Amino acid sequence: MFETLSDRFEGILTRLRGRGRLGDAEVAEVLREIRVALLEADVSLEVVRDLLERIRARCSGAELSKSLTPAQQVIKVVNEELTATLGGEAFHLAYASRPPTVVLLAGLQGAGKTTAVAKLARWFKQQGRHPLLVGADLQRPAAVEQLRVLGREVGVAVFSEPTDPVSVARRGVEEAERVGRDVVIVDTAGRLAIDEELMDEVRRVAAAVQPHYTFLVVDAMTGQDAVRTARAFHETLALDGVILTKVDGDARGGAALSVKTVVGKPVAFVSTGERPGDFETFHPDRMASRILGMGDVLTLIERAERAYDEKVAEKAVERLRAGRFSLEDFLEQLQQVKKMGPLQNVLTMLPGLPKEVRDAGIDEGQVTRVEAIIYSMTPAERDDPAIVNGSRRARIAAGSGTTTQDVNNLLRQFKEMQKLMRSTGMAGMLARSGGRRRKKTGRAPKKGAGSRN
Repeated sequence: MFETLSDRFEGILTRLRGRGRLGDAEVAEVLREIRVALLEADVSLEVVRDLLERIRARCSGAELSKSLTPAQQVIKVVNEELTATLGGEAFHLAYASRPPTVVLLAGLQGAGKTTAVAKLARWFKQQGRHPLLVGADLQRPAAVEQLRVLGREVGVAVFSEPTDPVSVARRGVEEAERVGRDVVIVDTAGRLAIDEELMDEVRRVAAAVQPHYTFLVVDAMTGQDAVRTARAFHETLALDGVILTKVDGDARGGAALSVKTVVGKPVAFVSTGERPGDFETFHPDRMASRILGMGDVLTLIERAERAYDEKVAEKAVERLRAGRFSLEDFLEQLQQVKKMGPLQNVLTMLPGLPKEVRDAGIDEGQVTRVEAIIYSMTPAERDDPAIVNGSRRARIAAGSGTTTQDVNNLLRQFKEMQKLMRSTGMAGMLARSGGRRRKKTGRAPKKGAGSRN
């Protein structure tokens, strides 16, 4: 998301840093470039005008003249105003004092609403809650069955009946109270376009369950159409926030930048991929930082904490310390990294990464080939790649659907990686890190298992 806009801003800010002191004329030139970049990103004209006026007011000649580094001052202002436009602060959800907390999701067909329901349920589980999904979308064929399949995937029960949407929603809340679920997520019907029938049904469902939160699910790739949809729904439902889906396929980001200003409600969550875990709270400050090419370390850390199995990590540390880091260990670490999401998305969160490196991308197919090669090895070969001779390489290549050259490249690169680890003292650093962790927790982890912070 925001790839196009980020590239434009990076060029603007790079030229800005190369200048000395900035006057009003130079600031005006920067603002013109920012205006073009935002409009090309499909940001609402109303939002562009408001954002630029706030930046211009703060970047007056008087204010800049007080700064020893005016370029940095302008970048700081742009960052802060972008954050404000995106919503200022992350959405904070408070739970009902008397459970269950009722959450209603609405949206048009094709926006990914039912999938977002399941992803939100998984997010609630991560917060220590026990959600129940309610399938009140009786309009679309197989919608309830789709929800049941997704519910099983994330480990959350689904309630539905072949009656009518209002009755199903009401009975769903009653069922949650009966079985002791503290969160109810109601999936409502959508339409291909906004019409009176859709709005009337959603309005009646909302009146029946009195939701604590109402979220509109919109497809980020539809740009300003998503904003117009949000405005229309808000006039009927009094939305609390928006869930943006398919942001991984939206290179412009106009919807995210426009929703808060145009609709008056923040982006609460974003769906960043197809997997159940590709769903997270929207952080305006972090997104502004990514747009300006400053990375997003906090989100990267949070993803790593969710994805990494501590026992696997501790095992890798012990193997490194003993000088026995094998291809089996490497495979385990590779699979842990993949849990963090598409590797290209991970790259965009690294601060200071050159544009050329980001644009070069990561060949996900190459990662898959590496896994296939290692899976085609015997346990002995994974533990000691030195025993892999010519005939073994041919067998591994045939078993993995690759070439002997691919196998040779992997073995050579792994050998070089082992040398690098030894020469840089990485094993020692990890050992010391493990020692600090044990000191912090006050106990040493069991062999082969990680300590809990």
